[in-house]
Amino acid sequence: MYAVVVTFQIVPEKMAAFLPLMQDNATISLAQEDGCHRFDVCTDPARPNDVFLYELYTDRAAFDLHLASHHFQSFDAQTKAMIAAKFIRTFRDVTT
Repeated sequence: MYAVVVTFQIVPEKMAAFLPLMQDNATISLAQEDGCHRFDVCTDPARPNDVFLYELYTDRAAFDLHLASHHFQSFDAQTKAMIAAKFIRTFRDVTT
């Protein structure tokens, strides 16, 4: 497995618009991408402008297909101005 964790800091007045787009991206990824096995969208009331993602893919190639997908490209374009900062980390399963 290939894990991707992303933390977004959202422009405060944009959170209400950002979350539905993020949730749609997660739902479509799980439904349409065979290599996407998990896509959690999380928030914390103590950090109201942060969104945390936990995604699991079969491998790096499956994640690359996600990044190239039409739905991700559309999400990325629609949300670019809503994001104040984005931090991405990736991990490879070492047990296999």
